[in-house]
Amino acid sequence: MSGSAHISALTLDFGQGPRWAMVRSHFDISSFGVNAYTGSTIGANVISEHDEAGPRAGRHEELYFVSSGHATFTVNGDEIDAPYGTFVFVRDPEAKRKAVAVEAGTTILAVGAAPGVAFEPSRWERQAPILGYFADQEYEKAIAGLEEMLAEVPDDPTSEFNLACAYALTGRKQDALEHLRRAVELDPEFRDNARTDSDLDSVRDDPEFSAITGQADSARAGS
Repeated sequence: MSGSAHISALTLDFGQGPRWAMVRSHFDISSFGVNAYTGSTIGANVISEHDEAGPRAGRHEELYFVSSGHATFTVNGDEIDAPYGTFVFVRDPEAKRKAVAVEAGTTILAVGAAPGVAFEPSRWERQAPILGYFADQEYEKAIAGLEEMLAEVPDDPTSEFNLACAYALTGRKQDALEHLRRAVELDPEFRDNARTDSDLDSVRDDPEFSAITGQADSARAGS
């Protein structure tokens, strides 16, 4: 099936972080991953720092294209000036990479796949329709969808973390903390995510939140 769509029709805006245009899922592309990200302000992270080697990554080669604006990429510590029209290719899945907007409204298209391996959409991307409920503040629908995903794929840390956010946004603190604790147990990287994600603001002052994220230990170590 062929088709066309303007980026504005594919974009989710969560009010924090880059706006995400769900290109692959919209066209149901099955052979490679492709999405676009827009940083609204100068200095915004358009491509968050990551590698493709972790437990939630696919060891993809990734090609980035600056389709509007101007970005600065950092790949394994090396800075790359990337004005509109620039391609940046990262072959090594171990390489840390990120991109920051030099101009407001910078958009970067990201394409990736693992050499010689049949492509499978990542778990986080399969949650794209559910994440749309967050953008529309339909949190009960998000909870229902995430609970269903966890029933299909138990012990998925991304689903656990997003459930914690959804429950926190509906004021169900104990449920939020339970799923947050499980997310961090499964993948400690979510500890850092929790410290900065505004979706969890309603549980941030709870002592259990501090225990889960290690903030209490940090405070004692610095005193």
